[in-house]
Amino acid sequence: VVPRSLGGDVLLARLHNPTLGAGVAGQVVDHLNGSYSAVFSLLWEGSAEVEVTLVHPSEAVTVLRRLTSEQPDRIYFHSLFRSGSVSQTTTCNVCLRPTQQPLCNYTDLHTGEPWFCYKPTKLSCDARINHAMPLEDSNKISRMKKKRSSFKGEGWFQHESLHSVVRNYQCHCVTKKGRDAWQSLGGSTVRRFKTSSDISQCLKGKVIHMYGDSTIRQWFEYLNAALPDLKEFDLHSRKQVGPFMALDYANNILVTFRCHGPPIRFGNVPTTELRYIANEIDGINGGTNTVVIFGIWSHFSTFPIEVYVRRLQSIRRAVVRLLDRAPGTLVIIRTANLKALTLYETLTNSDWYSLQRDKVLRAMFQGLNVRLVDAWEMTLAHHLPHNLHPQAPIIKNMFDVILVLRMPSKEWLDVCLEKAVITHGELTYCFCISLESCRVAAS
Repeated sequence: VVPRSLGGDVLLARLHNPTLGAGVAGQVVDHLNGSYSAVFSLLWEGSAEVEVTLVHPSEAVTVLRRLTSEQPDRIYFHSLFRSGSVSQTTTCNVCLRPTQQPLCNYTDLHTGEPWFCYKPTKLSCDARINHAMPLEDSNKISRMKKKRSSFKGEGWFQHESLHSVVRNYQCHCVTKKGRDAWQSLGGSTVRRFKTSSDISQCLKGKVIHMYGDSTIRQWFEYLNAALPDLKEFDLHSRKQVGPFMALDYANNILVTFRCHGPPIRFGNVPTTELRYIANEIDGINGGTNTVVIFGIWSHFSTFPIEVYVRRLQSIRRAVVRLLDRAPGTLVIIRTANLKALTLYETLTNSDWYSLQRDKVLRAMFQGLNVRLVDAWEMTLAHHLPHNLHPQAPIIKNMFDVILVLRMPSKEWLDVCLEKAVITHGELTYCFCISLESCRVAAS
């Protein structure tokens, strides 16, 4: 085996103790000469195993870059046009390759977000009734999968894990104070929510608006299931798409969810429900009783990074306007997370694509009065398998993060700190005072 002399490989690292169920995400440093270092916080006493995962070697990253450059439209969408008994389906996307066929321009007038469809031959552009990703296996991705020769070395896209063991180190970062009770790195006491009524008390009088993809929809579903008094109002929406609304009348809690605008790889979205997050935020009054949560990343993976940057810029401007008119509004952003990768997922939704967009998101909102829930680090540190839609214990812990975030209302903050639970089974999250990151540790 010839030693590697260049960097650029995609590596993940975590430190964990399987017996305790403890884990912490590591930071990988690329020395650009074929060698790498992994840096960890030490959060418990005792033995630990180092796990390093090779997501992609640099050769695979080169292929993924080439795919985006040469075939940015390899994922495409359809819209159905209908008027009376006449209907026609055409192809749509952020941009369409030039043909003799005229276009329908659906660029959003407020945000400037572009979207185009080929114009149906017998119907007007106003007859468009839905947005969908084709279900048939006939798109460019399928053809590329059949032409394996296009990807020299299929093994480039396969995960490989390496393990080593660190024995009996002493931890000076946090101290164990008893079962399921930890002291955070900043020294503040972490308390717990014991019942659903405690969570309801913490959220009492609040309006929580959620926007984004299915990973944000998971949060709506979790909260709806966790609070018996929170009753979902049937809007007769499609389960995948929404919008959704739930109300706890006694505690005056309102929770809503709406999916983000195109590109979005859902089966069937009525055009009346295609809303851009920036426009939705501009329609919120805001205030100390309002929480705005959004997450947007997965559906942008196959497009050039400029498409994602433009979307985040419009959302950032809307967040700035919201905080200017209602500074007490709490804005929470969910980051990307790790996934299980098949060959298809690698070519459309690789963790490398997600990581690039995650870096852009963090840079875009740096300096604003917003809070991040670091889903990337939480899924990396956890022992459960990676999944686009993380399993219930991880979702539980993500929402625990939201509940202990510093709220604009001091009264609400006092209640949350008094009641906050940030444990699930044997897992406990420990937080720095700055809330810049989270760690997983065990009881």
